[in-house]
Order: sequence, then structure tokens, then C-alpha cells
Amino acid sequence: MSADFLQKIFRTLGDPTRVRILRLLEHEELAVQELMEVLGMAQSRVSRHLGILREAQLVRDRRDGTYALYRFVAPEDEAWRDAWALARRAVGDDPASERDRVALARVLAARDGRDRSFFDSVGAEWDALRKVWGDESLRARALTHLVPRGLTVADVGTGTGILALELADLGCRVIAIDSSRAMLEAAAHKVEAAGLRDVELREGDAAALPLADGEVDAAYAHMVLQYLELPEPAIAEMARAVKPRGHVVLIDFASHDRAWMQHELGVVHMGFAPERIAAGLRAAGLEDVRVDLQREAARGADLPETFVAHARKPG
Repeated sequence: MSADFLQKIFRTLGDPTRVRILRLLEHEELAVQELMEVLGMAQSRVSRHLGILREAQLVRDRRDGTYALYRFVAPEDEAWRDAWALARRAVGDDPASERDRVALARVLAARDGRDRSFFDSVGAEWDALRKVWGDESLRARALTHLVPRGLTVADVGTGTGILALELADLGCRVIAIDSSRAMLEAAAHKVEAAGLRDVELREGDAAALPLADGEVDAAYAHMVLQYLELPEPAIAEMARAVKPRGHVVLIDFASHDRAWMQHELGVVHMGFAPERIAAGLRAAGLEDVRVDLQREAARGADLPETFVAHARKPG
């Protein structure tokens, strides 16, 4: 190990601000603006530190529409790993670390509030708004992955309950989950109007599902991932909630450049690369992973490709 290499490690991790940034990014993928809010620093200073950390391959950024999101990358080199362990331990008892933790919680709560406010504001009007997707055929294709009657199925991010009602009509017991009370109220009206007894509504987040381990035979997320800050925690939760040999089905848009969807439909992500979805399913411990791309020509709208992803929990 050369002296220059050691000097680079010490120079990179010898700055307390950079160590604070890495600790934050260990917990959550964050945008520059969010780091500015947590650290109370100007953009130029935060960006300069991120540039150094990126050059050291300790952080990685990805584009999401007009935003750049940063996340921590665990070092592979043993010397970097040891140095990082020492650095993070050294600042662990620093009062600034506790302030960062509190500030991060506040920033994430505000982020969550922004996401929920969109759905709470549209509520029952969501059915009309989402018709731009023309996704009836997508739902039908998703349902082909689930044929037997009598299964217990989780509809994650149920919205106004369209998919939940269709699953119930197929003879399934459905646990419909959403984080928006306005959406759940709209879904409750539909369930009552349809006279269905096998649809249970539960309030909860996709990244912390109100389901016991192995409670359901299958879990669906239909056009939900694009509204989450990160899809991977939700995929892991769905995998946790299904029984051995149970199924996880994801339906969403592939990567695209339709910025109007962010403004008109409130999406967080401009779709996903199929490779990322497949990796997320495998990381959740699922097997028989398949991600099928297809083009939807719905109502002549300028829509991107969609995917239907399917995976199974090992027996």
C-alpha cells in the first residue's frame, strides 16, 4: 500500500462533514437540497464534498428526472473499509450526529408529507386522472399471473381499490393497503357498493407493510413503485409478506423521459430500468425472476413502455 494511497484515504475521511454526509447516505438516498437542509450548508459546499466522495467511489448518484439522488456505496477495499469504520465510530458520539439524525427525520417526514398530500388531494378523482394510462389491459395481464381461486392477496398501494375489486371478483381474499386515507375512503365506498366481503382495507406504507410474515399467497404493486422514493424496500416487504412459494407481481413504467407525468400525475420516478427491478427482486430473496417489457398504445397517448415483473419466494 503506497503512501499516496493512504494519504488519499486520510484526506477523504479526515473531514468531519464528509463523514456526516456518508452517515446520512448510509441511512437514506438523498438529494442535494435535502442534504443542505439536514446539514445547514450552502449548495456549493455540499456539492464540493459530494464530488470528493464520488471520486473516491464512496457515493453514487443517479438521475431521477431533474434531480440527482446520492447514496452510500460500501467500500470494497479493505483499507477503505477499516478507515470508514474508524471514521464513523469517531463521530458517533458527536452532538452533530444526533442533530443530523433529528434533522434527517424531519426532512424525510416532510418528503413523506408531500407524497401523501398529492394523493389526499385527488382522492376519489384518482380514477379519472389515471385513465390517461389506459391500464385496463395491464391489470388483466397482471391477473394472468394469479389463477387459482381462494388465495389471500395483498394489493399494495391499492388507491381507490380498482385492482382489489377485480381480484375479489376472481374469488380471492384481498388485503388492500394504502398510505392515503382519502384513497382508502374512496376504496371503501367501492367495496361497499359492490357488496364484497372479502376485501379488507389497511392503512400503511409500502416500505412497512401492515402484514405479518408470510400472511399472503401473493402481493401485487400496480403502478405504485414510481411513487416511492426507493422501490427496493417495498419489494423486500412484499417478499417478506408472501408465503413460501408465494408470488410477487410488479407492474409499472420502464425508464422514460415523459416529464409531464411528474407534473400531472405526481410521480417521483421516471420509470425504472428492468435490470434494477430484477435486481431488487433477487435481492429480496425471490427466484424465477422475470421482467417482461411491453408497449401500451392506450388512447393514443404518449406513454412509455411498461413492464410486468413476476417472481416467486423459494419453498
